[in-house]
Amino acid sequence: MMVIKYGDILKSYKSSSCKHYKSTVNIIFGLYDLQQMKKILTVLFCCATVIASAQTKTNDNLVQYVKPIIGTQRMGHTYPGATVPFGMVQLSPETDTPSYELNGKYNPDVYKYCAGYQYDDKTIVGFSHTHFSGTGHSDLGDFLIMPTIGPVQLNPGVADKPGSGYRSAFSHANEVSEANYYKVKLDASGIIAEMTTSTRVGFHQYTFPKSDNAHIILDLMAGIYNYPDKNVWTYLRMVNDSTVVGYRSTNGWARTRTLYFAMTFNKPFIQMGYKNFSKREVYGGFWGKFARVKNFPDLAGRQLKTYFDFKTTEGEKIKIKFAISPVSIDGALNNMKAEIPGWDFDKVKNDGQAQWEAELHKIVIDGSKDDKINFYTSMYHAMINPTIYMDVDGQYKALDQNIHKAEGFTNYTTFSLWDTHRALHPLFNIIDQKRNADMVQSMMAHFDQSPEHMLPIWSNSANENWCMSGYHSVSVLADAVVKGNAPFDANKALDACVTTARHRDYEGIGYYIDMGYIPDEKNGNSVSSTEEYAYDDWCIAQMAKKLNRMDIYNDFIKRSQNWKNVYDPKSGFMHPKLADGTFRKAFDPFTTINQGFIEGNAWNYTLYVPHDPEGLIKMMGGNKRFVTYVDSLFSYNLPDKYFAETEDITRDGIIGNYVHGNEPSHHVAYLYDWTDKPWKTQEKIRMILPRMYKPTPDGLGGNDDTGQMSAWYIFSALGFYPVAPASDQYAIGSPAVNHAVIQVGEGKTFTINVKNQSDKNVYIQKITLNGQPHNSLFLSHADIMNGGEITFVMGSKHK
Repeated sequence: MMVIKYGDILKSYKSSSCKHYKSTVNIIFGLYDLQQMKKILTVLFCCATVIASAQTKTNDNLVQYVKPIIGTQRMGHTYPGATVPFGMVQLSPETDTPSYELNGKYNPDVYKYCAGYQYDDKTIVGFSHTHFSGTGHSDLGDFLIMPTIGPVQLNPGVADKPGSGYRSAFSHANEVSEANYYKVKLDASGIIAEMTTSTRVGFHQYTFPKSDNAHIILDLMAGIYNYPDKNVWTYLRMVNDSTVVGYRSTNGWARTRTLYFAMTFNKPFIQMGYKNFSKREVYGGFWGKFARVKNFPDLAGRQLKTYFDFKTTEGEKIKIKFAISPVSIDGALNNMKAEIPGWDFDKVKNDGQAQWEAELHKIVIDGSKDDKINFYTSMYHAMINPTIYMDVDGQYKALDQNIHKAEGFTNYTTFSLWDTHRALHPLFNIIDQKRNADMVQSMMAHFDQSPEHMLPIWSNSANENWCMSGYHSVSVLADAVVKGNAPFDANKALDACVTTARHRDYEGIGYYIDMGYIPDEKNGNSVSSTEEYAYDDWCIAQMAKKLNRMDIYNDFIKRSQNWKNVYDPKSGFMHPKLADGTFRKAFDPFTTINQGFIEGNAWNYTLYVPHDPEGLIKMMGGNKRFVTYVDSLFSYNLPDKYFAETEDITRDGIIGNYVHGNEPSHHVAYLYDWTDKPWKTQEKIRMILPRMYKPTPDGLGGNDDTGQMSAWYIFSALGFYPVAPASDQYAIGSPAVNHAVIQVGEGKTFTINVKNQSDKNVYIQKITLNGQPHNSLFLSHADIMNGGEITFVMGSKHK
């Protein structure tokens, strides 16, 4: 009896290599008296307690598992530089800055540099202060800084000609990339470059060799997705011999973007020089009265580059604090004074990493080292965006081009909502409710300040860029309201959703309202937009139901069924439909070009009805046919020609015909939960995880898209996923962690226990929730947020 009762303890005790294990074996064989047995059992219980608590130790250093270099090679489009959680500054190296334009046309090579850095490159151009993480289109790359020695060169030069400009060769062997810290040796000069950040300030530290000819270059022309006329205007003013301030206005993805800066050195520069590369202006005023040579304190033009000269001793550190502001030069100076008043580089680094530790500890997992690297790097990538967009005093510039102050909330920008509504914002509703509520309030402020009176589609830096399709901000607002995370005027939020969804002149909404679908002749993404609007309308309906606004509920729940209008029972796919009500004859369900879908094909998009899987299964002919269809998505090998012209989809992110490297299919593997073969969800999830996520520079199968790819990993590794945000239900998959503790707020935790975990044991044999059998394939939001624990018993064969 004793052996059976403590068998699990003995097993753990043995695996722990405790020195008392041999004594335990002797107990089993009756070689000890009762008193000795009591003593050793006491040790056993203590050791078991240590083993159990080790799974959820909250004082572990989790930053060590963050590898920002993951995703910097090929399609991930992440950057390796320094930032704090949701920081306004992202200080990172650029390995090249190709122009968006080439011979008057789009230059496809620019796509690789959405984050400014590609792991395979051999040179670094410099270090700029703003970057998107994981996007498939881009902007930013503001205020590029590069330290050099020798004769001043103000052009970057080309990668295959060392010494042709200020760029430098580097080696990954001399590169360090951590959360809020980046370090690299610049081979051309021997300079060691280090950088860290606070929320609004970048902190550079450059260790120079002895030189009488040392320089810091500030390039106001450089940028990501740059083109010759992108700079509308730049300005720089020398305050004294260690501080300059200014701004840059650009017309890029954000068309009316102005960013202010303040730059200060830890020692005076000998002199400041510059060159104006602008085309000759029609009107230049009377500035020719000045010689405007070195140390001229008042520079302005479209294309400016400046440099600062120093003399350095061997090993001397030139430090730079570089603050930014969306509001004003004074705002940048105040941000610097508030966040980094001194020159202690290590303190700023450590403070930022402490912020990361606090965020990462919201979910503590147990698993292999590689599992922890994948998980915590995903947590890191998920907590870069959206980004804070206001000064320390709460002021920010808005879409109406006026200055506003955030009252009672933190203002955010970088809303890649076509991507992040799916899993990133639902993740925040579990582990970071206050922040997500602030993001919702930022979206509502956007609506109030928008000339079009619409919620954000894809917004950044006081600009709406209208990228992608749907009006998915309504999903984020509805998810917050339905899940009870709405410390704001929920009825006002609903009104904003309705106004946005009834904006008839935007992207075919008028046709959608009148006809129940968008005709193929009227919009190039007619089918996918119809499907996405239908899901968004369902979200509005759920929100209206929660608020007892039944007139709105009835309208939008009806609209949510419009997806049925683009399903063709003859072809068996979602299919472009003409204005006369017939389906288009020329149709290829495999290609991603000119078939009515955005960044995807009909085979994948036919499954995009996340809010009504039951209806979709019925429409497609029932359970058996639906399972066969989803099976074929994973088994059919899609030839390259079908996605060759879509830069956001490559072989890296495809399994069969299932495109994990882009978002519309992220829910698909979970759809088996609505069939009689839910074990196939478990099987597919555990197959996708190691194939699409690896602890290597090329470890992401597609653009991380400001955290959505990473949020999918986090949910799926934990064992559940929000198939339809704005529902309070999560579909159960197959947990890949050994154990996890999620901080859900108010001192509560939700614990995930996994028994018999292994790479082969991917199938769930049994689930208990708070000690009781759980016979459902779904968890409710309340199940998680009330705290408690869920236990999965795994096996190698499906049930």
